[in-house]
Amino acid sequence: MSETDRCLVLASGSPRRLDLLGQITNAFTVLVSGVPEPVDESLSPAENVLAIAVAKAEAVAVLASNCLVLAADTDVVLDGEILGKPTGGDDAASMLRRLRGRDHEVLTAVVVFDTISASRYQEVVRSVVHIRDLTDSEIAAYVATGEPLNKAGGYAIQGEAASMVVQVDGCYTNVVGLPVCATVRLLRAAGMHLGPDFACPGHEETD
Repeated sequence: MSETDRCLVLASGSPRRLDLLGQITNAFTVLVSGVPEPVDESLSPAENVLAIAVAKAEAVAVLASNCLVLAADTDVVLDGEILGKPTGGDDAASMLRRLRGRDHEVLTAVVVFDTISASRYQEVVRSVVHIRDLTDSEIAAYVATGEPLNKAGGYAIQGEAASMVVQVDGCYTNVVGLPVCATVRLLRAAGMHLGPDFACPGHEETD
């Protein structure tokens, strides 16, 4: 296959990642990996998100003959601890009380796996997010919307939580769940032909 006709599979059912990848190319299909996303305490946060993204890519690769497979994993990190996704409303509120008035990191690992060559291209992108000093009532009202559930760190920056965020240092789309710049770089490195350069708002830091 030439670089212009490689098929691409997104190993994620996330609507946010689907939308962001759609800003890069419309030529892809979706296969959900179903891979668990445990926190491995023996790994650093960056190593942990990368290990999960690799596992997602490899799980889908066996079903994606001759295609490139794109996988990602995003986590919120506070004081070196991965917060993960809340188990319910109380857990989401607890996370937001810890995050309010402070900076935290958002790490996303992006992996592109070439099923023909078995080559793997990967990056971990880091952004720093500052959430304003929310009141308990603001947190309760936000949790009541249901939006924090199934979101790393208990919030969705592209949704109702937009008004909570004071500043993002780094790539905004990384916080949403798929750093566009890194994704474009990796797809090109894997041989996929794409159009003009894409840019993330702000500086994109990679580990």
